Amino acid sequence: MDHEREKKLVPNEIKEDKKINLRPTKIEEFIGQTNIKSNLKTFIESSVRRKKNLDHIILYGPPGLGKTTLANIISYEKNVNIHSTSGPAFTKKGDLVTLLSNLSNGDILFIDEIHRLSPIVEESLYPAMEDFKCDYIIGAGPSARVMQISIEKFTLIGATTRLGLLSRPLRDRFGIPLQLEFYQPNDLKDIICLNSEKLKIKIDESASYEIAKRSRGTPRIAIRLLKRIIDFSVVQNAQTIDIQVVLTSLKQMGIDSEGLDEMDRKYLNCISKNYSGGPVGIETLSAALLEQRDIIEDVIEPYLMQRGLVQRTSRGRIITKKGLFHLK
Repeated sequence: MDHEREKKLVPNEIKEDKKINLRPTKIEEFIGQTNIKSNLKTFIESSVRRKKNLDHIILYGPPGLGKTTLANIISYEKNVNIHSTSGPAFTKKGDLVTLLSNLSNGDILFIDEIHRLSPIVEESLYPAMEDFKCDYIIGAGPSARVMQISIEKFTLIGATTRLGLLSRPLRDRFGIPLQLEFYQPNDLKDIICLNSEKLKIKIDESASYEIAKRSRGTPRIAIRLLKRIIDFSVVQNAQTIDIQVVLTSLKQMGIDSEGLDEMDRKYLNCISKNYSGGPVGIETLSAALLEQRDIIEDVIEPYLMQRGLVQRTSRGRIITKKGLFHLK
């Protein structure tokens, strides 16, 4: 009887339970960022040959370009553990000391949004990065004393969308600075084709290139658009995603020929119509659009500036002739 009960309790594995991992795990599988990949291969191979830890690495660039993916690839290539966290997760100095004291030799500590570390936590990182020691205050008041803890040698990988917000002392302690650039449509097309294979979806080459052109040079957006277009194709009973399915789906989602969405057009229209094309200050735009300044500077503006639709000047933002032509 007990044996029968045990048999019934064994869970059956369902195909949907296995989540498909779309992130590449090896440096060869990572598409784009050729210069960064080449340099990283050299630094990793050198550290393996010399049996040394990698120097601390700072990855910076707009969101969605693969900073977290690269950090995981580095840990895979070095065959070490990675401990992932983010800047806002550290509320007090003790949080960092606890995490650092739990690291093993050669481990990677990955801190996303490292520019959002509090100054106290940031300062306690300096001796940890340079001398692999950290100070810990025991007690309070007159009886308080500082205890120095030795920690294992580790590699810190920081990721940030705002390198300028990092303090100079912290920035200078990273031996390997790597800037991620926006992707070219051909690289994005390869990423879309690869991911559609993983998702077992057929897609035409012209369709994948059309998605790539409208993905704002960002793999995260390309994959998001692909997933939404798959939803549209399923509802339309399309066996293959062709150019017509893509065009219909993107129109439905409000993504135009430059890859701009409703928020981008709202931003451009605000400068063009409300402020006669600019210049207009960021605080004024933030209030007019009911958006946080960080969202405008980190999410909306980088791509618009890269496409030459907007200019940043000392007096404020100005819409370019190209931006006005695109709105028309």
